[in-house]
Amino acid sequence: MSEAPVWSVDPRTGEHRAKVTAEATAADVDTAVRAAHATRDALADRPTRAAFLRTATAELEAAREEIVAEADAETALGTVRLNGELARTCTQLRAFADVVDAGEYLDVIIDHPDDAIVPPVPDLRRYKVPLGVVAVYAASNFPLAFSVPGGDTASALAAGCPVVVKAHPDHPATSELVLAALRKAAAAHGLPETVISVVHGFDAGLALIRHPLVAAAGFTGSVRGGRALFDAAAARPTPIPFHGELGSLNPVVVTRAAAADRAEEIGAGLAGSMTLGVGQFCVKPGLVLVPEGTDGDHLVDTLSQSVAATAPGVLLDHRMRDNFLAGIAERLGLPGVDAPVTAGADGDHGVRAGVLSVSAAALAASGTHDALLEECFGPVTVVARYTDDGQVNAVLDRLPGNLTATLHVSPRESEGEGDAGALLARLTELAGRIVVDGWPTGVAVAPAQHHGGPYPSTTSTSTSVGTTAIERWLRPVAYQNTPEALLPPELRDANPLGLPRRVDGRREV
Repeated sequence: MSEAPVWSVDPRTGEHRAKVTAEATAADVDTAVRAAHATRDALADRPTRAAFLRTATAELEAAREEIVAEADAETALGTVRLNGELARTCTQLRAFADVVDAGEYLDVIIDHPDDAIVPPVPDLRRYKVPLGVVAVYAASNFPLAFSVPGGDTASALAAGCPVVVKAHPDHPATSELVLAALRKAAAAHGLPETVISVVHGFDAGLALIRHPLVAAAGFTGSVRGGRALFDAAAARPTPIPFHGELGSLNPVVVTRAAAADRAEEIGAGLAGSMTLGVGQFCVKPGLVLVPEGTDGDHLVDTLSQSVAATAPGVLLDHRMRDNFLAGIAERLGLPGVDAPVTAGADGDHGVRAGVLSVSAAALAASGTHDALLEECFGPVTVVARYTDDGQVNAVLDRLPGNLTATLHVSPRESEGEGDAGALLARLTELAGRIVVDGWPTGVAVAPAQHHGGPYPSTTSTSTSVGTTAIERWLRPVAYQNTPEALLPPELRDANPLGLPRRVDGRREV
């Protein structure tokens, strides 16, 4: 029996473009993981790793035209968006190269012996070491920044962990193209090309999470798929860390004073955010609490006009399109739900953006409207109209964990007047990133960034964006009373590698 083919599909037409490869068998996955495991020593040299990541950036940029064209053909995301995404991907790789060079991520701590403390402190030296082979599950909606060359891969390689990526079926040709660029960069620095590998197929993804040499996993996708892998990671004879991003509603609260102050600005900004990328961003604002009354009406009217003027778009694949249309139909069937702008099909392949509206009282009252409290992947948002802060809090009480939460306030509220501070504290309980007077779409790659949140938005407290993402793939080790000659160079008193560290409670740079 022949292996199942992996096809590149045009989402604009639904037609097969080309056969890319075949789905990986369990034996293929085993070969890829074992080959990756064998490269750990080669990845151990920090200067080589940093140089590899910078050369990977150069190789991706050199192949920019081909990569963007292939990604657009497979995702319909558009060349402007994809050029920006490739730039973001390269920014991530360069940032992690800088992190590796600096060495601060190793978190070196040295405590010399001290008999005056009870109990006495022996000679203790602590730093962090790589976990081992990392499995990365690529995202559908970011064929570059959260896929084969994306943040999970970049941070794992920076930590010294080889990577096996389970490619997303929506962009297999793009995955193979960027894999070739990364492997070319590895070869340029004498690294085995198997420091990074790609496998395709649903069964391959299951075999990967269960492989005994896989030490950790990163995932970006749906609640259903992520939870299945999370459970599989926990059910292994030796459970492993599973850093999954599963789904998020990303609530927005507009105070009454903010609606009075800038209804048009907020309405137009919301329309741009919730339709960006045809609504296929994990941080799309999916639920917006807007006050009842004239100012709130003005905001919703502006939102509706802007959304109605938005051109139809194509979702990443027909399965997502079918789920989006089914989700809209389900929500429209709920009592008290109106559609200021009706989302729906546009021809055989496209979709139109829409807005749903419901009272906050109905949303908070019972389980009848639970579907409105779940992410609907695509260009739609739910506006819940509230009469008082009690209704706002009642709705927030029903929300699960989120990646982001947004608060829009008036100038006076931003200076401390009113209850904005209490609302901000309430939203902090629900999300990993709090946005004030802005929109959550657009996640900056910066050291202070946090892209994660309470379950089900993510399965861990870590971030998948920003340089602290490297921490997911490391574990601490302490050496006690170890002779200097036997210590790793990172922990020796002479500090031969020039690393930043803390010695006897004092920072040394």
